[in-house]
Amino acid sequence: MRRLTTAFVAALTSITLASCGLGTSGGFTRSGSLSGEVSDIDLTGMDVSVGSKNYTEQILLGKIGVVLLQSAGADVHDLTNIPGSTSVRQAQLEGDVNFSFDYTGTAWVTYMGETDPIPDEQKQYEAVRDADAENGLVWLPPAKMNNTYGLAVRAETAEKYEMSSLEDIAKLPEEERTYCVDAEFNARNDGFTPMLKTYDLSAPSAEQKSIIDTGAIYQATADGTCTLGEIFNTDGRIPALDLVPLSDPRGFFPKYNMAPVVNADLIEQHPEIEQLLEPVIDDLDDEQMQELNRKIDVDGRDYADVAFEYLQELGIVDE
Repeated sequence: MRRLTTAFVAALTSITLASCGLGTSGGFTRSGSLSGEVSDIDLTGMDVSVGSKNYTEQILLGKIGVVLLQSAGADVHDLTNIPGSTSVRQAQLEGDVNFSFDYTGTAWVTYMGETDPIPDEQKQYEAVRDADAENGLVWLPPAKMNNTYGLAVRAETAEKYEMSSLEDIAKLPEEERTYCVDAEFNARNDGFTPMLKTYDLSAPSAEQKSIIDTGAIYQATADGTCTLGEIFNTDGRIPALDLVPLSDPRGFFPKYNMAPVVNADLIEQHPEIEQLLEPVIDDLDDEQMQELNRKIDVDGRDYADVAFEYLQELGIVDE
């Protein structure tokens, strides 16, 4: 409850500051003018509050939304970087946020409390879309990118043991089946232990499993602290550290396709929002999202700059 209260205070404070012309907690984000296939869209007069969670990919996606909507002429309140999925969700249900990017798996498992994910990406999206319509939220069509959980190994390990999928973990000698995972993944019902059972793998000994912070797992895997490390499929450190994600042929992990989520009254008043977002949604796959995340997490670039440059390269925003 304290986290929710803090998030609401931050969001309301940000809106107040924005209305006074003093900026918001989201910081300055430049805008340009629309070009290419979206050049004829005009959202002048639209008032929109863009929210995001508080990690790299979410802040970046939020900034992409801010740049694009501002460039279309909308009056945008930048409420990116809200702590926690639940806080952003509640802010959108209450109307303090009326635009965000979210994930189908997060909605299905975390928000809606479903225990059985739907393996088919389109059917999972449709189930979330239909369920959330009752809450006054509209899920626009999703991107190809799927920010789900996974395991990765070093490229040399993948080559040595001819590993490309989770089924290939069985090829590793028992003594080399060491894992780095975080506490949440270790405890989730769509996490570590059920995954092992799905792939007929034995549970590791205490010495073979390290519970460490999510951010440290990538480097620990690259350094050889563990053979297999927990990852998110779109993380920019995967290519930067030469890690190889293992595919999930048995469809264990829920689908976490990203999609724009817009409050029903806003999309009803401005249906052209969907057309504005189409080039981004059509373009973002796992590899593209990894590259954008890498520019921030590895190169140390600013979120807003990466967002603006991406939209420029996509050909839909000019200076």
